[in-house]
Amino acid sequence: MTDAPLTPPRLRDDCFAMPQGVNWVPVDAALARLREVLHPVTDTETLPTHAAGGRVLGADAVAKRSNPPRPNSAVDGYGFAHAATGDGVMRLPLEAGRAAAGQPFEGAVCNAHAVRILTGAILPEGVDTVVLEEDCAVGDGVVAFDGPVKPRANTRKAGEDVSEGALALPAGHRLRAPDLALLSALGLGEVAVTRRLRVGVLSTGDEIIADAGAPAKPHQIWDANRPMLLSLAEGWDHASVDLGHVRDDRDAIAARLDEAATRCDVVLTSGGASAGDEDHVSALLKERGNLSSWRIALKPGRPLALATWQGMPVFGLPGNPVAALVCALIFARPALSLMSGAGWAEPQGFTVPAAFTKSKKPGRREYLRARLVDGRAEVFASEGSGRISGLSWATGLVELPDEAVHVTPDTPVRFLPYEGFGLR
Repeated sequence: MTDAPLTPPRLRDDCFAMPQGVNWVPVDAALARLREVLHPVTDTETLPTHAAGGRVLGADAVAKRSNPPRPNSAVDGYGFAHAATGDGVMRLPLEAGRAAAGQPFEGAVCNAHAVRILTGAILPEGVDTVVLEEDCAVGDGVVAFDGPVKPRANTRKAGEDVSEGALALPAGHRLRAPDLALLSALGLGEVAVTRRLRVGVLSTGDEIIADAGAPAKPHQIWDANRPMLLSLAEGWDHASVDLGHVRDDRDAIAARLDEAATRCDVVLTSGGASAGDEDHVSALLKERGNLSSWRIALKPGRPLALATWQGMPVFGLPGNPVAALVCALIFARPALSLMSGAGWAEPQGFTVPAAFTKSKKPGRREYLRARLVDGRAEVFASEGSGRISGLSWATGLVELPDEAVHVTPDTPVRFLPYEGFGLR
């Protein structure tokens, strides 16, 4: 046994390459390609169940004990053997004592007798049926109720919820608070989980000021993407790695990526992902990292650079924060989920009436910043990708299809809430 950290399987060179002749990549084709070439990080660790929220199960979780472990009462009332009852008014002598949750009745209940029993109490020997206390009259050591009573009324079977040895949750399931309750109830004090996916976030550009509190000249802008992407990674239950900011210097960018390859499983960069003179990230990845520069048929966020750097996937997101967020939600989120071992994450959405008008040309899928008002989707006043305030104004995105569409008020449109992307 060694304490050396395990190295996950790396990607082969040029795995992101699209078929020759493909210039504009449809959104669905891009997603399918990512799903095809990426794989999960497979090394696991063991954690106490109470500390495993947000983690991904690395192995099937199997019940150590049935829930409930023994037949028990579902109500407060009186328990007895159903065979001792019939039609009409039943009058049964009461046993001394009672059965309560955590305080079982000692001994057996005599035939044609009853015992006081409380919710959650194990059924004593000789009891298979319970009648509600509201349906009973009690006095002089006797309980009376109207028959007939259905056999096994107001009781729970052993293993009614989950049986011992049964699959509780499968490998790949991301653990939520209710899951921790289930596993704990089944006697699982610890679970095998995959190591958190280490997601590096790197900003580049001479115009970027890394610290929003630092002075900035008119030609400079504060880094909006890095805090946004780091927060996304954390909200998706990954381990975010802040790789900071690097100026437009290829050697400096290469050095930072070399560092990232020792600390991260995947890196998200923002800026420099297109093909201009100052797009140093894409140029560097092309020279040294097997770049596949995808021109995605979507708006906003057309350029998406995908590459491997020492076998580590690199997602080169657009520098514009609106486009960076859209690309992160649509492409990075499902890809990172797959790499984490939790499987491919499809965004959750639903159809609502539109509260706007828009004519869209064919050829690109569009994502509009939107929010619901009285059950109808309103869109941000401007589609300008520089309007960062629209990201905060919105509570989700309206997805318009690749083909042409004319939207008028009350036209059905697909609304993708932020929560459906795991954005919180």
